[in-house]
Amino acid sequence: MAIGVKALHISFVAHFLGVVGAILVLIWCISFRGGLAWEATNKNLIFNLHPVLMLIGLIIIGGEAIMSYKCLPLKKPEKKLIHLVLHATALILGIIGIYMAFKFHNESNIANLYSLHSWLGIGVIVLYGIQWIYGFLVFFFPGGTTAIRSESLPWHVLFGIFVYILAVGTATLGYLEKLTFLESSGLAKYGSEAFLVNFTAIVTILFGTFVILTILSQPPPEDEYSYSAI
Repeated sequence: MAIGVKALHISFVAHFLGVVGAILVLIWCISFRGGLAWEATNKNLIFNLHPVLMLIGLIIIGGEAIMSYKCLPLKKPEKKLIHLVLHATALILGIIGIYMAFKFHNESNIANLYSLHSWLGIGVIVLYGIQWIYGFLVFFFPGGTTAIRSESLPWHVLFGIFVYILAVGTATLGYLEKLTFLESSGLAKYGSEAFLVNFTAIVTILFGTFVILTILSQPPPEDEYSYSAI
């Protein structure tokens, strides 16, 4: 299935939303939550790296990796390398982001892995890693046979979309969880920070939506190597 709109045009909207999302999460964590830190006596500064790295890394860069294979008017080897490197970057930032959440919990004497958000987060990063490793081995190096690559591609695309949608949903759940904790601690429910967090979540969902729409749209005419119709 493909919609009658050029992938490149839809991707422009996604790029814009990605920039907006990155700016919003940085404003939230730096201006409202006090900043970012790897080590600090105020452990909340350590946690602040978690939403920043997860959104900019796993969601935004991961989304750009997905769109790169559909939008860029390049040859297959070039697009494959860009796709691979962007996903690797997203995966690394995602792993660090999850580590920062564990670091915050451990140094603050807070239990780990008790919420649905944390369970889904671990699942997402594991599935993302499996997807990347499989893609690397089958489509990059050492590479599978032509038959294996041909049979694997539709499933690789479908599984990648599933993991990405799950990542966006998990991120949205994380915003809700953090905002609920903050409001329980006295944050104004109709204050500027609460609205900022909700708008960041909405932008995250919209970005993910336009990533999926890009996949379902028309590739450049000269592009013979994009995703096949789903």
